[in-house]
Amino acid sequence: MDIFNIVVILTLLAAAFAFINTKLLKLPFTIGLMIIAIVFTLVIVAIGAVDPEVLIDAKALVRSIDFETVLLDIMLSFLLFAGALHTKLDGLKTHRGPIALMATGGVIISAFLVAGLVYGLFLLFNYPVDFIYCLLFGALISPTDPIAVLGILKEANAPKKLETKIVGESLFNDGVGVVVFLVIFAIAQKGVESITLGEIGLMFLEEIGGGVALGLLGGYLGFLLMRSIDHYETEVLITLALVMGLYSLAGALHFSGPLAVVVAGLFIGNKSPEVAWSKETRLYVDKFWELVDVFLNALLFVLIGFELLIVALDGQYILFGALAIPITLLARYLAISGPVALFKEKLEFIPKTDIILTWGGIRGGISIALALSLEPQMNRELFLTMTYVIVVFSIIGQGLTIGPLIKRILRKTKVDEA
Repeated sequence: MDIFNIVVILTLLAAAFAFINTKLLKLPFTIGLMIIAIVFTLVIVAIGAVDPEVLIDAKALVRSIDFETVLLDIMLSFLLFAGALHTKLDGLKTHRGPIALMATGGVIISAFLVAGLVYGLFLLFNYPVDFIYCLLFGALISPTDPIAVLGILKEANAPKKLETKIVGESLFNDGVGVVVFLVIFAIAQKGVESITLGEIGLMFLEEIGGGVALGLLGGYLGFLLMRSIDHYETEVLITLALVMGLYSLAGALHFSGPLAVVVAGLFIGNKSPEVAWSKETRLYVDKFWELVDVFLNALLFVLIGFELLIVALDGQYILFGALAIPITLLARYLAISGPVALFKEKLEFIPKTDIILTWGGIRGGISIALALSLEPQMNRELFLTMTYVIVVFSIIGQGLTIGPLIKRILRKTKVDEA
């Protein structure tokens, strides 16, 4: 099936699921879509038990969609830019210390903690897996997904300071997490003995430093172009071309594309509204990227639901995934507790910030896409199933409860202060 018909089918289903959610379930947009997509998938599986052709056709359709390419090479750049465009730097500057630590050291610490604990879990069940592959799993599951986080926080009514920390960390740790994964992936392919520490450091510097520099340069050039005109149609096109051009150029230069578009989005979103855009341009640019965000999120979360069709439903794999849920939460808590404790008094964090950041660290489609990129000899089916279990729990379980958790902590804080 060609790409146009696939997009047509996904859009029709996303619209139908969104209508059902808005009319009946009234759940947060992205969570509702994914739950309905999973239920729809289970119905297909049930029908497939009676008419196998239905299940075969459905699996063929899902397999024809290269989820890794669709998300990492197409959707991700637009979604990250849309999120960064509406994130204000004032809050990020104030919290740049903890955000930087959590988005870099926190991701790396979490990756190693998850790897060690999961490696021990496999040994406990007499299911040996090479540590380097456990480390790959730790790297792909540690970054929190800004796509999932942004949509859910909008409906959680989180305090602005807290929202800034969660969103800021998610925007940057996504790019860093992908870089960490790619470095470990290269080591797993070539062998630990064939790569030196200098080469690893150079890869990090090239990907992260190059991505940030490219994003700043691209954002500044886009800003200059938009400042020189007042024509909202052209300015919307400039932002669109900027995202596509930066992401493609970053890939060609072996820089981090996610970091490049995040930095460019932050630059333009904070610099252009007061200097380069008229009120009309600002309205159209904002609305355009809001619609892009909604549309691509809808397709993404429907796709996540449908990925259930190609996940190996092996009982032991599912058990490992369930047992890995508390492991990933513990690793995240330990990884962020240091930065929180370090800046707690200086930045006046609200009580239980470490708990909220742990539970608000939602995993999403990026982890699934990275798991799909694993090679068969890297225990791909095992780690894909585990990742899917963790992502579904994270989006539904954590996503539905983060709002009530924040409200409860804030209410308790007010009572204690009184």
